[in-house]
Amino acid sequence: MEQVWQKIKFNDQGLIPVIVQEVKSGKVLMLAYMNQEALEQTLQTGTTWFYSRSRQKLWNKGEISGNYQKVKRLFLDCDEDALLVQVEQTRVACHTGFYSCFHRELTKEGVTEASASFPPFSLSSFLVELFEVIEERKNNPQSDSYTSKLFQTGKEKILRKISEETTEVILAALEENGKEHLTWEAADLIYHLLVLLSQAEIDWYQVLAELQKRRKGKEPQNTLD
Repeated sequence: MEQVWQKIKFNDQGLIPVIVQEVKSGKVLMLAYMNQEALEQTLQTGTTWFYSRSRQKLWNKGEISGNYQKVKRLFLDCDEDALLVQVEQTRVACHTGFYSCFHRELTKEGVTEASASFPPFSLSSFLVELFEVIEERKNNPQSDSYTSKLFQTGKEKILRKISEETTEVILAALEENGKEHLTWEAADLIYHLLVLLSQAEIDWYQVLAELQKRRKGKEPQNTLD
């Protein structure tokens, strides 16, 4: 461990800023600080420990609320004076009840109202957001929702739609200069595939994990295991 401490530049107060990121969605959850003891506890226990500057004491995230953060990986920045910790978040990260502490947007007009959707998913993670919407429509049906109606009609209807959309994708791919059409049809197919996965009680993250495993030939690495 001595080599570890030699690599980390704590500030004059013996602290280092830590960005906490949800490992699956990529959402930034919070910013906190660790001292050497907090980092030691984090590495040893596999859950996040921080140093409270206001209370001047060590605290284990979730010890009161139950909203623990299971640490998956830690990264040190190029200047060796900041940490990124990727976690699996239990329930919410913010003490206000929001999933992320970054739940207000700052614009030139001012600060917006708090929103559970902030910070938004990046475009690369949008399928995660879409899957969450599909799950919501399944669990809380709405009369004007196409997704809710699909679930109500059952698996056979969903499979028929996937078959239809697959054919549309193939036909669009055969067209000359059909990129726009192919993009449209591919989006339809992906959406209906997500509906099928939700209907089958398969989480989208399970599919991503399987693809990741195939690429690397092993399960995603957990540096604390």
